[in-house]
Amino acid sequence: HHGHPSLPSADEHFGGSMETNVVLRSDGHIMWDSPAITKSSCKVDVSYFPFASFYIFNLLLPCIMVSFLAPLGFYLPADSGEKVSLGVTVLLALTVFQLLWAESMPPSESVPLIGKYYIATMTMITASTALTIFIMNVHHCGPGARPVPPWARRLILHHMARLCCVYEVGESCKSPQRALGGRGVWGDAGGAAESAAPGGGRCPWDHCLCHHDALVRNVGYIAGCFRRHRANQRRTGEWKKVARVMDRFFMWVFFLMVFLMSVLVLGNAA
Repeated sequence: HHGHPSLPSADEHFGGSMETNVVLRSDGHIMWDSPAITKSSCKVDVSYFPFASFYIFNLLLPCIMVSFLAPLGFYLPADSGEKVSLGVTVLLALTVFQLLWAESMPPSESVPLIGKYYIATMTMITASTALTIFIMNVHHCGPGARPVPPWARRLILHHMARLCCVYEVGESCKSPQRALGGRGVWGDAGGAAESAAPGGGRCPWDHCLCHHDALVRNVGYIAGCFRRHRANQRRTGEWKKVARVMDRFFMWVFFLMVFLMSVLVLGNAA
């Protein structure tokens, strides 16, 4: 006896008749062994996939450690030039871990918890790198930059600086007159000229250099240049302080985000 088996299976190329033996028992039972290779499919829920302990140590812990490195990019000094490269390196490291995780993962429709964690962390690191680029632009404002607006000075240099414990802000608040220490430059020069005169009186017209118009004009020009240079320096210094405060603020924000995400994932897994 031979026939065509009509069993439900996941294999499209199924069928074909083969001559097989039929065992006929005395009590009327007939046993027919039909040789066939069948493929069956079943739905797999992989939401909590990587939490046996092997995967926790090999995939999850490195990811958490690497993602805690990302906010430290804000702590790096802007002059080091390594801020953006740290963010990109962390992103690449996470991509490698995600590829490793995806290879050992059974294919399924549901996204596992660790997948969501990786995607969220990578999004966060991308955002932090973009923010770092913006802050670097603020830090490297040239001498042609506009002065810091009053609202930014009040919000960032005072409130946010106090909030983020950046204490070295505000050292340039001293006015240049007080910084020079009492008498102005011209007062000192006048005093020197008076004391240099013979007999203690004012110096005669032809012997004293301070009556030459060209010299006075040149000294005034040099003093003006120096004053402008100091003002530019103060302006760029203020922008650098703004960048430093923003760096510190975003570092704490992103640390908090990484911490909350890690706690959420581990809590859901538990």
